[in-house]
This record gives sequence, structure tokens and C-alpha cells, in this order.
Amino acid sequence: MNIKVSIIKDDAGLRNSLAVLVSGSPGFRLVSVHGDAEDALKHLPLATPNVALIGIVLPRMSGIECVRRLKAMCPKLQLMMLTVYDESRKILESLKAGASGYLLMRSTPPAKILEAIKEVYHGGAPMSAEVARLVVSTFHENKPAHPSAEKLTPREEEVLRQIAQGARSKEVAEALKIAVPTVQTHLQHIYEKLHARSRSEAVAKYLIGS
Repeated sequence: MNIKVSIIKDDAGLRNSLAVLVSGSPGFRLVSVHGDAEDALKHLPLATPNVALIGIVLPRMSGIECVRRLKAMCPKLQLMMLTVYDESRKILESLKAGASGYLLMRSTPPAKILEAIKEVYHGGAPMSAEVARLVVSTFHENKPAHPSAEKLTPREEEVLRQIAQGARSKEVAEALKIAVPTVQTHLQHIYEKLHARSRSEAVAKYLIGS
């Protein structure tokens, strides 16, 4: 089955390049293209994409706010930021809003973009290496900001730290020497305590609060 993809970018050149990449690659189907958040909010849900690529800077409403609204409208939609901005605050705000991945255009070749679409579609949280380092650095340097973070057990914090580094459940299990179902149970408890819907959102809420 082809992965259905939508694109939300303000730059016409980048938007067209991404459209050509997605529509011309086996295993993907481009279902909609939008130049601003307002158009995406109106038309994207009707196209029923599996994954949406979105920029942070859009003409009126920001990409971060667009992510927040799209996630509320389409809970199963996987949203991935594709941008030039690598400030930690923007990254964390995007993840908190509901984005599951964050790629930097300047360091992500076309093949990696396609790999990331597949990864986020299958439940992963793809991030450019620079972004992952920023998230992990922020995780180590800051005390938890979310009020409910204090309710996390030491083991749950260890799981969350692994997740912040981009580890999947199997990798977390191997690193902490526990079973995969145990990791999934810890994740469920983390989601409940932080009121998060995804791994990325849990990390962001832990670091910058509700």
C-alpha cells in the first residue's frame, strides 16, 4: 500500500521539489499540496493523508499552530516538520504541538526524506542528527518542566531519556535490559501522566511543560 503524503510549505520552489520527489517515488502517493496553513486546514483532511510534511514559517498562521490544529482534526495523521530552523524552542514546541518528526532541509538529502516518511508512518520519530543532539542536550541540561513529570518513576525517566535519543521500543529494551512489552507499559504510563499522545510529545512536555 502506498503511503499517502501531503505537503505544506510556503516556498513554491521547495514545495514543487518535494511534490516531484514524493509523486515520483515508488511506495508513495502525493494527495495534496498547500502553500499556507489556512488552505491545509480547509482541504487536507479531505485528502486523508497518512503523513504531512510541514514548514514552521507559513504566511499567516505558523506551522506549529497548524500542526496543533491538524492533530486535533486528524488524530491519526503523522506530521513531520521539514524546515531550516534548528532552535531548540521551536523544535520542542513543534513536538509538543503534535509533530512526530523534525528534519532540517540543509542536511537531509531526498532519499533520507523518503526514509523519514516511512519511519514516521510506521510509528517512529525521525530527527536530523543535529536536532536529536539538541533534544538530548536539552534533556540533560534542564529539570522537568511539566508538573506531572515528578510523578514519573526513575525507570520511566530512563525510558523517556532513551526515547529522546530516537530509540525504538526494541532498542530501549536492549539498552535497559528489559522486555519490549515492559517498555510499552512504561510508555503508556508516561503518556497518561504527561497527557501526551506520542513519544515526541511526551519528551517535549517533559522539557517545556504543559
